[in-house]
Amino acid sequence: MTKYTFTEKKDTRSGFGAGLHELGKSNANVVALCADLTGSLKMDAFKKEFPERFFQVGIAEANMMGLAAGMTIGGKIPFTGTFANFSTGRVYDQIRQSIAYSGKNVKICASHAGLTLGEDGATHQILEDIGMMKMLPGMTVVVPCDHNQTKAATIALGTHSGPAYLRFGRPSWPIFTADRPFTIGKADKMIEGNQVTIFATGHMVWLAIEAEAILAEKGISVEVINIHTIKPLDVEAILASVQKTGCAVTCEEHQINGGLGDSVAQVLSRFNPAPLEMVAVNDSFGESGTPTQLLKKYGLSTENIVDAVEKVLARKK
Repeated sequence: MTKYTFTEKKDTRSGFGAGLHELGKSNANVVALCADLTGSLKMDAFKKEFPERFFQVGIAEANMMGLAAGMTIGGKIPFTGTFANFSTGRVYDQIRQSIAYSGKNVKICASHAGLTLGEDGATHQILEDIGMMKMLPGMTVVVPCDHNQTKAATIALGTHSGPAYLRFGRPSWPIFTADRPFTIGKADKMIEGNQVTIFATGHMVWLAIEAEAILAEKGISVEVINIHTIKPLDVEAILASVQKTGCAVTCEEHQINGGLGDSVAQVLSRFNPAPLEMVAVNDSFGESGTPTQLLKKYGLSTENIVDAVEKVLARKK
């Protein structure tokens, strides 16, 4: 049985910054745009080495999306950077009309997503963005789980064709993926099991791994699958796992409506009906607090995942 440990914690936004810098060195068509948050998005290294390819647009996120869409016409590959709330809710019209509708090759890179943003509170802790972005035709949605995977995802998007949304966060988080391969649209089976499947995304993947260890001590065999790409969804991997285990739990730092859980439920209802529980925020805005406090209060802790697994197993019987 695979066991995961970590020796270092690092924010996923730094993984984005490192990946963007690598892309800048390997592809002269990669450009970066930022809405007055260069330090927060860890875009400093790119800006320093490639100042002629870095565009500071100020607090004008809608304009940034329009500029990015226009740059693709000349063959550039724009990566936009701002907080997740400003990358989606504030500019949804511009994304829909100028980027998604015409399939522009823009990479919308969104930091400070979810409850783990912490003390900034409900106005910045967007919990609806995955749903908003996955509903746009042709939009790829990627939610990596740690620093290493965020770097890999950023680099992968450099050769990906079409509009994409990359979601990551602010808190220091365990680094546990090491050199695991990353492919857009291909789920990553982290732990093999046969009684229940946990499908997790983003920061919740580590908590799912913690939950698996607790459940293993209780004699429960759990399969943990990292769904880092919400769209296109790896339907084959989802069905293969649930056909084996017979039930599943989804875990996400997002509203229970519109996110990973809804996507998995749709697959199961169409192709393989099975008991499903969802660990997510239940139709609520967040508030100020530490990431750990908020995950616990809103039902997204390791213990909540354990409870969900036990509940779905009872339904399976």
